[in-house]
Amino acid sequence: MSGWEEVPSLLVLATLGVPLVLMVAMMPSATREVGALLAPWAALPTVVLGLSAGATVYWPHVLLGMRLYAPDEVTRTYLLFTGVLWLFSGLFARGYLREDGRKASFWGFYLATLVGNVGAVLARDMASFYLFFAMMTFCAYGLVVHSREERAARAGRVYIIMALVGEVLLLAAFFLIAGTRINLTFDEVPRVVAQSPERALICVLILAGFGVKVGVLLLHMWLPLAHPVAPAPGSAVLSGTIIKVGVLGWLRFLPLGEASVPEVGQALVVLGLAASFYGVLVGLTQREAKTVLAYSSISQMGFLTLAVGLALGAPEAAAVLVGAVLVYATHHSLAKGLL
Repeated sequence: MSGWEEVPSLLVLATLGVPLVLMVAMMPSATREVGALLAPWAALPTVVLGLSAGATVYWPHVLLGMRLYAPDEVTRTYLLFTGVLWLFSGLFARGYLREDGRKASFWGFYLATLVGNVGAVLARDMASFYLFFAMMTFCAYGLVVHSREERAARAGRVYIIMALVGEVLLLAAFFLIAGTRINLTFDEVPRVVAQSPERALICVLILAGFGVKVGVLLLHMWLPLAHPVAPAPGSAVLSGTIIKVGVLGWLRFLPLGEASVPEVGQALVVLGLAASFYGVLVGLTQREAKTVLAYSSISQMGFLTLAVGLALGAPEAAAVLVGAVLVYATHHSLAKGLL
């Protein structure tokens, strides 16, 4: 292995390995203090990796052959804003949780969700993506119910039920895409979906399955419940990065630039426009600041939904629209995290 190949491989390993090791360190009382001291810095390797160049890392003996990282604009943009927001949320959490008796639990779920979030961004094949996406989804439940109050428990129930519905829809779509090939790389997926006789059905399943995470109108119910009850650092990553992984799923699995699915694209445009106005109108009636921010996220995700719908209906404009999605996703992530 050449030095050029070793650098991205070690960075990828550090990006996933550092938060995993710190998560394990939070379990026994003997190492918990050290783990909590270092946990806020767990996302630093993610930022460094986002600034680096290199090639895809392939671990043939992991899962179905795990492929991670590619220096394309989607991956690097997501790594940068994801790493920056997780890093600053972690640093903020040190003071926020100083008097919290459940801070060890918070850090455990926080680190596990970070691994899932970053892993989903790094994944270059379907099996790896699903593994990390599911890990992120279910570990984030611990952030939602952190306070253990009845309001948090109710929000957690809605969150987990809707997450399970989304997982079922995605599994159905993934089976239709992969067919008998078991696993596909992301270089192959858009073409395979574009050529599939079940193309429209796959697109609907992908849009709905990831739409739960994005907070698409009619699938948004968990957002205004979960965000207000989670600790502020948890709310920041929930609204700033975790919902963006749903948009990433659209970019990875839809045949953007490969084929036109006009009916589905038009429906997505309508839902995006409706969410943009609905989130503002309902948000203006709320009294709690974090609930207002949740409805703001629903509104702003409507703009991204609109752009993806346009790209699905006009393949020739897909490259420009994907670029706009990345710019807006970065802006929303950092602005919402600061708020």
